[in-house]
This record gives sequence, C-alpha cells and structure tokens, in this order.
Amino acid sequence: MLRPVRLEEAHAAAARIRDHALRTPLLRLALDDAAAGIWVKLENLQPIGSFKIRGAGNAMLQAEPARLEQGVYTASAGNMAQGVGWMARALGVPWRVIVPDRAPQTKLDAIRRLGGETIVLPFEDWWRVLETHGYPGLDGVFIHPVSDQAVMAGNATIGLEILQDLPDVDTIVVPYGGGGLSCGIAAAVRALKPDVTVLAAESESAAPLRAALDARQPVMVPHTPSFVDGIGGRSVLAEMWPLARQLLHGTRVVGLDQIAAAIRLLVERQHVVAEGAGAAAVAVALAGMAGNGRVACVVSGGNIDAAKLATILSGAMP
Repeated sequence: MLRPVRLEEAHAAAARIRDHALRTPLLRLALDDAAAGIWVKLENLQPIGSFKIRGAGNAMLQAEPARLEQGVYTASAGNMAQGVGWMARALGVPWRVIVPDRAPQTKLDAIRRLGGETIVLPFEDWWRVLETHGYPGLDGVFIHPVSDQAVMAGNATIGLEILQDLPDVDTIVVPYGGGGLSCGIAAAVRALKPDVTVLAAESESAAPLRAALDARQPVMVPHTPSFVDGIGGRSVLAEMWPLARQLLHGTRVVGLDQIAAAIRLLVERQHVVAEGAGAAAVAVALAGMAGNGRVACVVSGGNIDAAKLATILSGAMP
C-alpha cells in the first residue's frame, strides 16, 4: 500500500540521483503586471526534457541488480519512457516501453533515439497496464510512472529544492497526471513547511482529480485528445486517491486556450519551451487561481511537437 514519502526518503533520493538529474533552477517569471509573484521550476531543462528522470533514476538505482539485468519496462506516453531509457542506457540494461496509440511523435522519436523498443496499445489497454502494474509476457523490472514509492521519492526532491530556493513560498502548483509528481512534492513540503499550499493543475480536456474530489471517490471522466498529452487520464488511480486526498489542497482546472497562452508567454518572456502539461501550472497562476502570494509553478516538461509549438506561437490552437 502506498504511503506519503518520508523526508529521509526524499533526502536519500536526492543523494542517489545527484549524478543523473539536474538541480533545475527556480526563476521568477518575467512579468511586470502580474498580481502575484510567480516563479517557475524548470524541469524541462532535465537531460530528457522532463522531471521523470528523477523518479525513474531513484527506482532503478534501488532495484536488485539481478532483476535489473533482465531489463526494465514502463508504460508511458513518452516522458517516463525517456527517464527509464536514459537510466537504462547509463546502467547498460535493455528496456521497453508500452505506449498509447495517441502518443506524440516527438516523444516516440526520443524513445527510438535512446534505443528503446516500443509496444503500442489502444489507450484503454494502455491505461489497464497502469492499473494492473504490468504487462503479460514481459520480463524484467516494471517501473510504474506514478504509483511507486521510489518514483514518488525521486519526485519529492523537487519539493526540497523549491523550499531551499524560495523558503517563503506560499503556494506550489503542480501538473496532475497520475499524482506521483504532485503527491511526491506535497509529502516533502508538508514535512518541512506544512503551511505551504500545494495545488494540482489540470486541463479541461480531462480533469480526473476534479471529478474525484466532487464525487468523493475516483470516477471515470471523458478524455478529449489535445496538445496537452502529459496529464489527464481516465480516472484517478485507486491507489493514488488516498494520497491525493490527504496531501493536496485541491485542484485547479484551466482551459486549453489558457495553457496555450502560458506556452506562448514562457517562450516570449522566459525563453523557455514547455509542453502542454508543463505549462498548465503556469496557466493556473496567471489566471489568479493560486492566490496572490509567492507562487512556484512546476514546469514539468518541454517535450512538445515542433509543429504544435509553431501553431501555438502563431496564436492558433493545434
């Protein structure tokens, strides 16, 4: 059964992944007219363009060597696959990734560059792998992208770094995909500064946490394919629901137009490329939905198709 990450686990993870993951900067967003002071935690600057290297690294570096030699695999739309692939290449072990049939091409290309083998499944079947924690017929270590204690501990290191760089932060906004990132960060933050608010950010294209909070239990939600591909599942995973309910101070849902506007602003003002999921937290803060204090937004990744980015920068919607 999953539990909140302990502070000592987060610190141990930070030491464990130090040679593999960057300590990314926390920069104030260049806005003259912002009601709130907004900072951005730039996880898009990681070697794979995403925070996932932290959780994948911590999990794989703790795996039994004999099992690890048999290979590793994960289920991912792209970013966790790259985290597992980067670490597999560093450790010299084979790896595979189960991807949904709607995974963006830029992330599939990155998997191939890292030498990974892909297994493509319809979205519903891919989601079932996340629910069942494995895929029949595949050997080796399965690295769950969300519901894994070591993965969440790796993610928690982001919370440690935010508090070190901005000790007087009032609110931290984190994109909500499966909950491993937001719950990992929230556990570390609560242990050190329980008065800091940690909010999830979701897209209107699929907001399972909002639906679960309204229904007081995980429920299935409609999922509309969009350029925001890194967050928004069919529902809150059952094993993550107790953690999300306990650790997070709620969720904020933003529109696709708001996320696109945040992507444009990050490029124009900060010279930073964010994918849709990575810009969702910034969109929440820009909309004034995170309060008027010091707000830190986790830009979780920057792996967006060039054509979609060009469309967004032109002022259109991909």
